[in-house]
Amino acid sequence: MEITARQREILCHIIEEYAETASPVGSVTMAKLFNVSPATIRAEMAKLEALGLIAQPHTSAGRVPTDAGYRFYVNNLEGRSSSLNDFESVRRSFERGTHAIEVRVSSQSQADAAIRRAVDSLVELTGNLGLATIGGQLYLSGMSQLFTQPEFMDTRRVQAVAKLLDNLEPWLREAAPGEPLNIFIGQENPIGKNSEVSLIISKFRSPFSDNSYIGVLGPTRQNYMRVTSLVRYTGKMLEEIL
Repeated sequence: MEITARQREILCHIIEEYAETASPVGSVTMAKLFNVSPATIRAEMAKLEALGLIAQPHTSAGRVPTDAGYRFYVNNLEGRSSSLNDFESVRRSFERGTHAIEVRVSSQSQADAAIRRAVDSLVELTGNLGLATIGGQLYLSGMSQLFTQPEFMDTRRVQAVAKLLDNLEPWLREAAPGEPLNIFIGQENPIGKNSEVSLIISKFRSPFSDNSYIGVLGPTRQNYMRVTSLVRYTGKMLEEIL
């Protein structure tokens, strides 16, 4: 995909701003950030829109990321993390999160209780719905927290998420995603394609199965850098502890 360095940065800032505000990002905001004219930003946004990486929900609105835009961002997270101006704050936030998970999980002597505590911690840290497979059962936590997010004012989306959750445990058992970290964005989800959510799961070995999973499910609008790091870390930590 042909994309310039400036277009890449504009896309990343749109995604990160939208994750924080849940509002379309306008050209005036971006122009101040990049110290160029709004017309220049609009031209770059038009190119990103032509590539299918962002979209304009309304004629007079700013832009929002598409599933393809999120996928491009996630695939380039490693390079992105080293260029962030606030990388230190991101690192400190991650360290506080992992410490909180360690404290809650290490206090549990039973494997199932440790996994549940880890899921509950991910819910608190990410604001997403947390999930894990425990002995062939799917443990869910944070449903009410997920549905308080603005995306789920639409009952159609709530129903699509419910359908995804109803079919998630058998799908995990049958498909057994093999990567240590698996990210399914929006339409990439094998079930509930119209739910407009992202499923981020880590595979780990537990006393219950070599193919145990822990992760989160939330709107496509989220802080992928922080959430994917926390899910990856939690899976590794559980495998070591259990």
